[in-house]
Amino acid sequence: MQKIAIILGATGLTGGILLKQLLQDDSISTIKLFSRSSSGVKDPKVREYLIDMFQLERETERFTGDVVFCCIGTTKSKTPDKETYKKIDYGIPVTAAKLAKQNSIPKFIVISALGANPDSSVFYNKVKGEMERDVLQQNISETYILQPSLIGGNRSENRMGESIAKFFAKTFGFLIPKKYKMIEPETIAKAMQNLIYKPYSEKRIPSDKIKEIVESNPN
Repeated sequence: MQKIAIILGATGLTGGILLKQLLQDDSISTIKLFSRSSSGVKDPKVREYLIDMFQLERETERFTGDVVFCCIGTTKSKTPDKETYKKIDYGIPVTAAKLAKQNSIPKFIVISALGANPDSSVFYNKVKGEMERDVLQQNISETYILQPSLIGGNRSENRMGESIAKFFAKTFGFLIPKKYKMIEPETIAKAMQNLIYKPYSEKRIPSDKIKEIVESNPN
């Protein structure tokens, strides 16, 4: 039986890669995109809803399917205002999880970050940790929280600090423990796709385990 997938964040790096993968997946009949700007993808599978993402709760009737992929996220440099930052990195994923629970969507897969902790003194880690906690409180049948380390790939916007970190990660990668090694967005997207069909034993999946999911089923 073919499935209906929902993607939040399809205009971002990982979300865009995931969208391309699902377009080639014959088991997916429909891909619903919820975002504030168009992905630019024209395909019979795609239904695109351009909305105010801070009012996602209004989309109850259209937010139906078999699996939700939440690839939403921002950065301190892109969103310096902490209140807006939290609305994006916490508010959107948690609202999506509540809608998924309300509409009996059985699978919810969200990208978080390594180091997420609701008790952290670091604002970024604290927000991600609070998001994870409140997504899990929805008790969706299958919830998977991916916790990647530094994400590789080429982004449209310039992130100087991230570029420097990527340089050192590539140059001195042999010194970095597996859990903290840089991970490519294609690997994250492929793991998300694999989780549609093969359950995982844990709800939180750190960076090294994300890679293992793909290595165990690379096709």
